[in-house]
Amino acid sequence: MAGGVVTIIAGQRFEVSRADVERVAYGLEPEPIDVFFTVVEGRRFPPKQLVEALTGLDRADFNSHQARSMLVRLGFAVERRSPATTLPPSARGPMGGAEADLLAAYRGRWVAQDGMDILIDGRSPQEVARWLQRNRRRARVWQVPSSPVQVGSATTSG
Repeated sequence: MAGGVVTIIAGQRFEVSRADVERVAYGLEPEPIDVFFTVVEGRRFPPKQLVEALTGLDRADFNSHQARSMLVRLGFAVERRSPATTLPPSARGPMGGAEADLLAAYRGRWVAQDGMDILIDGRSPQEVARWLQRNRRRARVWQVPSSPVQVGSATTSG
């Protein structure tokens, strides 16, 4: 299989490609992140959710390390959710600019934000609220400005 990997999980052989992961992720609603996550097409998924959807295996049949390993071999980054930290404000903004860096990828989108964690993003506040309700989560829901002008921080030169 070109660009794919062969892996054995729960005694079964699977051949999967990066395109397979992207196809499966397209039809999934991301679940809440506990510790690890993989970003596919701008959305964060628990690795075990993706591997379960790819293979049809029950999550109890494999561990997180196996799921992360498969995704890394396919070229996906697997990251660990960072604990909440408080940084002092700086010239770059609140949280030393870290929050602005985090939110840059979500410009113009509605997000559910819990501290420095973006739980889910969507095209409307209703879409984000439905996800929060289904997953019994609470978070601040707001639209990330598309440009500095929207937040009133545009500077003029002259």
